[in-house]
Amino acid sequence: MKKLIVAAVLAVLITAGLPIFAQSSSNRNESEYYYINVGVEKIWPYRKGYVVQYRKGLYQTARAYIPSEWFTNAASQGEIITLPRGNAWPSMSVYYKNGEFSHVRLYVHRYDQHITWGILPQNVNIDSFFEGVESLDLEFR
Repeated sequence: MKKLIVAAVLAVLITAGLPIFAQSSSNRNESEYYYINVGVEKIWPYRKGYVVQYRKGLYQTARAYIPSEWFTNAASQGEIITLPRGNAWPSMSVYYKNGEFSHVRLYVHRYDQHITWGILPQNVNIDSFFEGVESLDLEFR
């Protein structure tokens, strides 16, 4: 009988202590960053940046206008990463820090003949879409 009581007391103490330990250890490992990764359908280089058409649902797409200034130096808001040879499909990862836009990474094919690279006609003027862009908020509806 004494063994049963001791075992029950130990079980209660261990069970009561676990949430405290789990809570304190998870808080230490949380990052202030999170990211959203979306598949890229098409990328059009433009004189003021990139027009990126991405998946926002199963059957819908949306466009993001990313200024070329975001890709100018190491500490900038944009990074282009070329994919290795193979069947990898382009994607875009948008990073947020404490809920605010931080930076974007475009994972693209190295060959501009790939189906995901597009060419805009010369007479197209979409300069206004690139003016005053300071963050990137993805659409999902």
